[in-house]
Parts: sequence; C-alpha cells; structure tokens
Amino acid sequence: MQELFKKIINTDVKPLFSKNGYSKKNLNFYKADGNLTYKFNIQKAKVNTSSQVQFYVNCGVHSTEIAEFQSVELSGTILENISHFTCRIGEIVPSAPAHYTLTPNIDSDALSKELVSHLEEGISFLHSLTGARGIVRYYMAKTALHLSEETFRFLLQAGDTEEAKHYLEQLHAKYGVEKRWAIFEKKYAAIFAEYGL
Repeated sequence: MQELFKKIINTDVKPLFSKNGYSKKNLNFYKADGNLTYKFNIQKAKVNTSSQVQFYVNCGVHSTEIAEFQSVELSGTILENISHFTCRIGEIVPSAPAHYTLTPNIDSDALSKELVSHLEEGISFLHSLTGARGIVRYYMAKTALHLSEETFRFLLQAGDTEEAKHYLEQLHAKYGVEKRWAIFEKKYAAIFAEYGL
C-alpha cells in the first residue's frame, strides 16, 4: 500500500499542485503569493500497516500581515511556518472524508480521482483568501477564538473600531459564561488600550 500511496502522490497529486504553481518538499506543497503562503500537507496516519494506509489533507495559509500582529519569539524573530488559517480539507470541502484509506481492494483510480477533485476545491477555497482580511473574516464569521487577538489588532490598526467592538460582543455572547472568559477579556482590554480605546 505504501507503493500505491507514493504512486498517487507522484502521478496525480504532485502534477495538480505543480500546475497550480506549488512547490513540493516531502509531503508538503507550498505556493507564495504576495503576503500569503498557501500550504497543503499530506499527513500519513500513525496506524498504517502493510495492508492499509490512511492519510489526511491539512490546509493552511500563512499571512505576513497577521504575523506582524503576533507575539514574537524570545529571539525576536517572527515564526514563518505558522499557518494563520488552518484546517483539515473536510472543513472547506464538505464532500471530502475525514481521512482517505488505501486497502488492497480499493479502486485506486476512483480514490485518486476523488482526492484530486477535493484538492482542486481546496486550492480554489484557499486562493479565495487573498489577504489577511479574508482570513480574519473567515474566523470572525465562525465567532472563533482562534486568531482573536490578532483580529482585534488588525481591525483596530485599520481603523475598523465598530467592527472590532461588534466582534467583541459576538465573542462575549458565545464565550462570556465560561470561566476562561476573564482571561480573554483581560487580553482584549489590553489590546483595545494599545489603540487608545
């Protein structure tokens, strides 16, 4: 099954990414475009055997704009490998499975065709995130805590004070009753204070 996995990667997956301007390193595919780096990672499961190979597709986008709003390491350098947008492919391509499985009785051509179709949809979705604002809006729409501090800094620096306040209200409505909210509230208050609010 390992050989079949390698064949699918080399025969179908790699050409798809190459056609879309991606470079390959191991099972990682990258494409830099302005302030963004689009990323796909094929992650093999730890439970694989000689007769079964499971793998996942992880998707990500690194934004240099958002990186500027993140805490820097103690050395003072910004982490370049962090994906600010990150998910498994099923989160952005609803028809994609939680993982793909190769077994001796699998129709490998059908699986490969399905995988390529899902990857094409995933590429299309990631490429619809054309800047930091797209990533910020994605997580704001989900009322997610992920990137919330960076989102506030991004919005406040851009002068979108009302949008930042509205997002704070949404977060409070969703998480305000949780014990940990006091920690977030303190962080958010400090961020608003940085911008004189």
